[in-house]
Amino acid sequence: MSEVVWTIAGSDSGGGAGIQADLHAMRSFGVHGCSAITALTAQNSVAVEALNAVSLPVLESQLQALATDLPPKAIKIGMLANVQQIQLIAEHLRYYRDKWPQPPVVVYDPVAIASSGDSLIEEDAQADIVDAIKTHLLPLVDVVTPNVHETQMLTGVYLIGPSAMRDAAARLQQWGVNSVIIKGGHWDYPQGYCVDFCLHGDQEYWLGNERVITPHSHGTGCSLSSAIAACLAKGYPLKDAFILAKAYINAGLKVAQRYGEGVGPVAHTQFPENLDDFPQVIEPGSWLGDALDFDCDPDFNYAAGFASCPEKLGLYAVVDSFAWLELCLAHGIKTVQLRIKDADSPNLEQDIKRAIELGRQHDAQVFINDHWQLALKHGAYGVHLGQEDLHLANLKAIQDAGMRLGLSTHGFYEMLLAHNYRPSYLAFGAIYPTTTKDMTGQIQGLEKLKHFVPLMRRHYPTVAIGGIDVTRLPDVAKTGVASIAVVRAITEASDPTAAIAQLQQLMVQYGD
Repeated sequence: MSEVVWTIAGSDSGGGAGIQADLHAMRSFGVHGCSAITALTAQNSVAVEALNAVSLPVLESQLQALATDLPPKAIKIGMLANVQQIQLIAEHLRYYRDKWPQPPVVVYDPVAIASSGDSLIEEDAQADIVDAIKTHLLPLVDVVTPNVHETQMLTGVYLIGPSAMRDAAARLQQWGVNSVIIKGGHWDYPQGYCVDFCLHGDQEYWLGNERVITPHSHGTGCSLSSAIAACLAKGYPLKDAFILAKAYINAGLKVAQRYGEGVGPVAHTQFPENLDDFPQVIEPGSWLGDALDFDCDPDFNYAAGFASCPEKLGLYAVVDSFAWLELCLAHGIKTVQLRIKDADSPNLEQDIKRAIELGRQHDAQVFINDHWQLALKHGAYGVHLGQEDLHLANLKAIQDAGMRLGLSTHGFYEMLLAHNYRPSYLAFGAIYPTTTKDMTGQIQGLEKLKHFVPLMRRHYPTVAIGGIDVTRLPDVAKTGVASIAVVRAITEASDPTAAIAQLQQLMVQYGD
């Protein structure tokens, strides 16, 4: 069953923004959109001719009708025309939070100014509206998504650089909202680039891409916040919702067109499928990070471009001992990862050295998990690192040694972060729940894997990992992923040799 998402916003008679854009964006991400209309605007592509706020009884009747039959996983709030509407919506959000067993995620896009430059709030009450937003609404909101102008209006912080973005986001958090996304469409810094910022709790996420040159950008803010709400309703973490929504907007801007005499609307396409539409994850050490004057150690660990490995790594065994590695290689597995988590093991270096030597004897790809220093010392074929280890290893030394680098990714944001480093392969997981490590909140499932693989397989060998066994392998292989990693399917099998043979046969049968 499709997830339900509400939009509480104004109607754009020109069709480019408001609930019209919201519902288009929600449909693109596979959720069912419902609407409660706060105002009927009379506008076209040139100007907003009139703003007609609906009465409180009319607005409340819409909310009550939806609540009795179509409870949402997420609510996107857009234009609220006056203080009374803000107070009413706040009352309902408080009720949902306190009384519903599963309160919806709330995304608020504080719409104030249309693309034409016209105000979308009752101007004689602007100061009161801003105060009501801070006092009543923000404490009940999970994510707020202002653009540069709206951020400055709400916070009084003039956004002249990254530190000001951080200060403004922190100020919004002080008023009760947990996460802030400041849209950079009107922030040309560095020149020619669009940079967006997310503060989620105390975690920062920065995205940047070359500005898409088009005059037709009506409805981008509505569409982006609606895409975020749709992704959150589907259980995506905010950082993934952020990067997917941005890719969706970039794709829409590239094909946007004029319908009237003024500014045309952003186009509504589909779930992002083209890597060129995705923004770059900005980190210290990258040129965009340097352009933004990110404070970092001058020796920040950043390297991009690692030695290649076969496009198809085949069945990929992940084992925790030399004995298991020896068994896998002896029975024809050509890609094996030695994952010894005990850094204090007295035989650690000896086992790694023997594993590397045995890999050479079998003409196999043996990757060492985590212990990159020992892998370097003994000339390993490659190392595999998790995202949490990426900045702890000496990537430049690994690169200079010609060693291959495999990176784990858990979701779209981490996938794009890993792409910054141009590794030798990308691993996606966990596809299914697994007992080998705590993957709470990081189960990807087949649906996401079907999106990961087309985005990345032209650039990297792709590997699926996590809870895959003989019963699940066919479905995973049908996604087109180039390699499938298994752990318990071998090490907990009653007959490991037979399990290896069966897994190898399935890879041949179902692999493309």
